[in-house]
Amino acid sequence: MVQSTLIIVVFFVLALLMMLRKIPTFLAMILLAVITCIIARVPIVGTNDKGAAIGWLQTIIEAGSVRMASAIAAIIFGSWLGQLLNRTGVTEAIIKKSAELGGDRPLVVALILVVANALLFTTLSGLGSVIMVGSIILPILISVGIPASTAAGIFLMSFNVGLTFNMVNWQTFTSIFSLDIETIQRFEVYMLVATAIATVVYVLVEFGRNGRKFAFAAPVNNKFVPKQDGPEDVRPLKGITGVCAILTPVIPIILVIALKIPVVPAFIAGILWILIFTAPGFTRAMNMLMKTCYDGFTAGAPAMILFVSLGMLLLAVTNPMVKEILNPFLLAVVPSGRIVFIFFFALLAPLSLYRGPLNLFGLGSGIAALVIGLGTLNPLAVMGAFLSAERIQGCGDPTNTQNVWTANFAEVDVNSVTKNLLPYLWIIAIIGVITTGIIFF
Repeated sequence: MVQSTLIIVVFFVLALLMMLRKIPTFLAMILLAVITCIIARVPIVGTNDKGAAIGWLQTIIEAGSVRMASAIAAIIFGSWLGQLLNRTGVTEAIIKKSAELGGDRPLVVALILVVANALLFTTLSGLGSVIMVGSIILPILISVGIPASTAAGIFLMSFNVGLTFNMVNWQTFTSIFSLDIETIQRFEVYMLVATAIATVVYVLVEFGRNGRKFAFAAPVNNKFVPKQDGPEDVRPLKGITGVCAILTPVIPIILVIALKIPVVPAFIAGILWILIFTAPGFTRAMNMLMKTCYDGFTAGAPAMILFVSLGMLLLAVTNPMVKEILNPFLLAVVPSGRIVFIFFFALLAPLSLYRGPLNLFGLGSGIAALVIGLGTLNPLAVMGAFLSAERIQGCGDPTNTQNVWTANFAEVDVNSVTKNLLPYLWIIAIIGVITTGIIFF
């Protein structure tokens, strides 16, 4: 009992330090992994009677650094494709063409940009892409009379819609829950529908609340019309080749969903697709390929280092000596009945905020692994509960880099954005938990 109490205390101390931004998330997870092993008296180095390594330097630090290798590979190739979308002007063309279609009707502009932004973030990831897309979308929304706080909310909610079908996330979740990607994908369809509906409701409610302001909106002017010429070393996005290039974000999704192609090959196919329709020649194509590859590594580096530490934490909490200590506590806390399960996770879903215990990109990944290890809940139910809570974290957590940047760009308070979005996000999470309870119990 003393050991489990110490681990829980360390958990909350590190969570508090992350909330206060005293230490970065990846360092907190490595510290938690190491301290947990020390408290559980896992040896630093050593082997068992069969010669297998049991020390935490070997089984946690070394093995954990590659535990999320498939997700890290998905980040690399996904970031690479994202850089190509940005470099070739496809991202900008999709957004500006969407704004042009909306004309001087603010509600139509907002809804079309919701669709465009969601589509882009099924493929894009990382703060660089958020800045690239947000720097275009937010001024367009504000220029048609939408208040800055509402524009920030629309951008983040539509970003969250895209995240449900972001294949880098799918690959991450398969590693955390040890489930196949088709299982993750099927549940995310429910989350996609719920998040999309909530986003539309959010837009309509905000327009109803601020409609008079929008009546004086300026029409979308010529500076938001898509450029006819892209960068000098790529083809202009015109004609059939331009249309094919603009379709790039959906190519990997179609390959994964319809043809069951693995995620990394699907991203590679997307990379080749966009090169075919945008590069003016072989030499320029190779130059652009290498430049965007390096840029993709840079853009994906924060996520990659986070996933290295995530792998260490996952192996630490699933270590037999650690599980033996923590299982009695979890058995007393985690519900096993359907009704209690629904109320428990629906009520506690906001604990995914501030890198809390239900945050899959923080300490929650370790808790999810522990709960699955108990064997009292269907692993699919654990997946559904945590992915439902992830809806709140996706665009509601004030510690997210995308939230901080969006709030700063729109010149609004980041916590006020969370306060504005939380009711909608919490309802999405509740719907997800109820769906989980119905399907997986």
